[in-house]
Amino acid sequence: MTMDEGVAFTAHPIGHMRSPYARRIDAPHQSVVVAGTETGAEAEARIEFVDGLPAEAFRDLAGFERIWLVFVFDRSEGWKPQVRPPRGGGKRGVLATRSPHRPNAIGLSAVELVAVEERALRVRGVDLLDGTPILDIKPYVPYADAFPTSRAGWIDAIDTAQGRHSAPGPKRPRRPPGGSQG
Repeated sequence: MTMDEGVAFTAHPIGHMRSPYARRIDAPHQSVVVAGTETGAEAEARIEFVDGLPAEAFRDLAGFERIWLVFVFDRSEGWKPQVRPPRGGGKRGVLATRSPHRPNAIGLSAVELVAVEERALRVRGVDLLDGTPILDIKPYVPYADAFPTSRAGWIDAIDTAQGRHSAPGPKRPRRPPGGSQG
């Protein structure tokens, strides 16, 4: 498989996520689907900005209820053109899923903005691992970002069969072969 390598780009983190999720199995599959997490509630976390990012860059975020986080799936290990989503069904084209294993390991998540602090943002409803590099932040603008009547392809069929927000919670570690846990 070949991909066009004619255009290269470089991105640098503007901050890092400080979340309660150390491992992928701890984090929810989607930020608002928290069934199966340790607390069963949307997690609160912080985005700590890198040195050198002027406070003026994020000052005017105060007053926004939600923000978009553009981030790097920095622990992703390659990708495949088809993946098996956690909600069931067969394999799907990776670009029709929210898999972290993508051609470019870039993620997008809408989170609640709790507070703008001196060198950080306090957020709630995260699905990012602790230390995740944040590439950019954009304000969530309801009239431009919300399309509640939009169709969602194969996900609509899953919602009909299993109910909306039926995504599984975090996976639990498998038992070691021939042994027990505990």
